[in-house]
Amino acid sequence: MKKKNPDGANEKPRPAAAAKARNAARGGRFASGPAEIMERINVSIDFDRRLYAQDIAGSQAHCAMLVRQKLLSPQDGEAIDRGLGQIRAEIEGGTFPFRSEHEDIHLNIEARLGELIGPAAGRLHTARSRNDQVATDFRLWVRDAIDRIDRHAQALQAALVDHAERHAATIMPGFTHLQVAQPVTFGHHLLAYVEMLGRDRGRLADCRKRLNESPLGAAALAGTSFPIDREATAKALGFDRPSANSLDAVSDRDFALEFLAAAAIAGMHLSRFAEEIVIWTSEPFRFIRLSDAFTTGSSIMPQKRNPDAAELVRAKAGKLLGALTALLAVMKGLPLAYSKDMQEDKLPVFEAADTLELCLAATAGMMRDLSVDAEAMRRVAVSGFSTATDLADWLVRVLGLPFRQAHHITGALVKRAEELGTDLADLPLREMQRIERRITAGVLDVLTVEKSVASRTSFGGTAPANVAAAAAQARKRFC
Repeated sequence: MKKKNPDGANEKPRPAAAAKARNAARGGRFASGPAEIMERINVSIDFDRRLYAQDIAGSQAHCAMLVRQKLLSPQDGEAIDRGLGQIRAEIEGGTFPFRSEHEDIHLNIEARLGELIGPAAGRLHTARSRNDQVATDFRLWVRDAIDRIDRHAQALQAALVDHAERHAATIMPGFTHLQVAQPVTFGHHLLAYVEMLGRDRGRLADCRKRLNESPLGAAALAGTSFPIDREATAKALGFDRPSANSLDAVSDRDFALEFLAAAAIAGMHLSRFAEEIVIWTSEPFRFIRLSDAFTTGSSIMPQKRNPDAAELVRAKAGKLLGALTALLAVMKGLPLAYSKDMQEDKLPVFEAADTLELCLAATAGMMRDLSVDAEAMRRVAVSGFSTATDLADWLVRVLGLPFRQAHHITGALVKRAEELGTDLADLPLREMQRIERRITAGVLDVLTVEKSVASRTSFGGTAPANVAAAAAQARKRFC
């Protein structure tokens, strides 16, 4: 009985058997096997085994088409389809004998199919190359990954909208340059990220739409002389159409690059939000609190509660940017059509998809976990003369001053408030009138943070009624 490794892969066969397997994969042109270092650099089964479901689906669609086109007997087609089903069950059951001498997932499955059904397995490769096979598998995998990621992004949007509805009127400071600028509401702030995620989902949906063309049937690069039906295989695999040019079909990796670009932008958005979580949980702010579920302690300082989940989301955005850069570097100098460089396309995409899914799930978890300290938020919102713009607007609206003159007067009033150690709302009216005699007590009505946010009723503004309506609309649009 063959021994198994923990991942279910059988140990390598004896050297003679391994050499025979390698030569079979290389074809009759080669009299001897590759050098050991060549095998090590060439093998991809350790990572492209993740394509097994897509590879089997593509092979089953190709097999069914060959039978319909009378390029494969119904008996052989039935045996191939049955064997592929058994292989899928073995892989999912952890008993499939992955072998590095078969290089990749395609040859591993083909070799196992030969063991199960005999020579008929070799007929499956009629009118097909590994070039169009891997291009098809990879598109199918990225398509599936986009669908998974979209569900995670939607779940995060729902968590953000939940909080936005609860905190439509919870006042917090709005910042520019990380300085207190104007008061906003926490719900309004969160809805900004809902919009970002909406664009992220849109980019991924656009990528999915463009990638949904089938390379299957392009063969190595020039198409095939067999009377195949590419429309049928495209439809069977859920593609919109077959790709129009056989050279482009096997050499294109734009879909992977576009996916990575969308993932990198989404990761940047998550990193920005993670940075805010880190700031908001810090001692000077304490706007929010995360529970033990999403924080860690210190090995030496027992009082610490560190927002490590947010910090790791922030860090992992760099992996997404790196994945995009890596694949761009691989593709930038390749002539048409296929080059083995393209074997290096999968790892960055696999890792990026895993990373983005994890970061979305972790951020959604933090959103569902966090609690808000509304008083702490309001306390900071009141500071820093955050209603100064409201004062300037009042001077324009009530006194009819040009905004630039109103801006200058407000600056002088802020300076006087600083000198007296008070906020604008508490600056005595007589002090205001020393700078602009026409100011009346009516100005006091606009200088509280509550009045400030309530006045921002323009479309997309932070007025609580706006935010409540925007949250309801966001739920309809995205959730």
